[in-house]
Amino acid sequence: MITILNDDFSQLNTFLHEKSFSKIFILVDENTHEYCLPVLLGNMETDLGFEILEIEAGEEMKNIQTANHLWEILTEMQADRKALVINLGGGVITDMGGFISSTYKRGISFINIPTTLLSMCDASIGGKTGIDLMHYKNMVGTFAFPEHIFIYAGFLETLPFKELRSGFAEMLKHGLIADKAHWDSLIQIHKLDVETVVPHIQTSMDIKQDVVDQDFHEKNIRKTLNFGHTIGHSVESLCLSQGNPILHGEAVAMGMICEAHLAYLEDLISEKEAADVIENIQRYYPYLDINDFTDESITALLLNDKKNTDRKINFSLLTGIGSCTYDHQCSQENILKSLEFYRKLNNA
Repeated sequence: MITILNDDFSQLNTFLHEKSFSKIFILVDENTHEYCLPVLLGNMETDLGFEILEIEAGEEMKNIQTANHLWEILTEMQADRKALVINLGGGVITDMGGFISSTYKRGISFINIPTTLLSMCDASIGGKTGIDLMHYKNMVGTFAFPEHIFIYAGFLETLPFKELRSGFAEMLKHGLIADKAHWDSLIQIHKLDVETVVPHIQTSMDIKQDVVDQDFHEKNIRKTLNFGHTIGHSVESLCLSQGNPILHGEAVAMGMICEAHLAYLEDLISEKEAADVIENIQRYYPYLDINDFTDESITALLLNDKKNTDRKINFSLLTGIGSCTYDHQCSQENILKSLEFYRKLNNA
């Protein structure tokens, strides 16, 4: 299901030759159109006709209006149920492309070719598709596996540093929830760049895929992948609602700091373990100012989190470095203490 591409993309071409697709639609944003599409088209060998579908870059485009626009284009171009959508991009493209594909004519085939570290290690893997509703992250979506995922590490050379750092947050999370050795290896990286990160991508992908294989529809263990995301998504949503979107990994890093401290407050990990997690995350991520957001505004979004039941906030929290529990309901007092702890870090 996941293939690391050689420079000649021969594995992708073999895949296309062996399948009986009627036509190819390649979904890109303006950035992947400029930097990644020429590489794909220069190496893709197929007799099938193809069309390029382009949307603007950014989380703010991951909405029902964009989905409707893409469905209309597919209809106008007479895409049938044997068509293939190639999602060439980061998390927004793979989320959006998977969503429109899994719903158009009740489902057509799609593959993901992630171009960001975040998408390679996390967003493109696992069969979750989705769009945002108002300013709520991934509120509407489907569970639908891509036909295949093709990884080409060369695309990482096109990324700004902030995008690389954003994806690294998900890699750190994978180590924290499931593999202490992976975490220990990652925190040995002193200079974050493509050369130092690439050797660790396969391990991160394997961790994510193993969790998904155990629990595709997120009934139990897959919920551990949400560590850092409960608070992180709330802050990300608030930034989006103010027209000041932040990168997903920045929000997750902030969320992991809060939720590591929350795990300590809930007696799930020791103070030393929490401090180790927090100090190492701070080495890579600058402080994210949340002082404009009230406790009430953050809590209101926490109460609408997809993992909740009966209006109770369900957290995925560390029980050690390399292990995680899920459906943990924290006291309101400790949730607010974790936010206050984070705010004080700016003055530490």
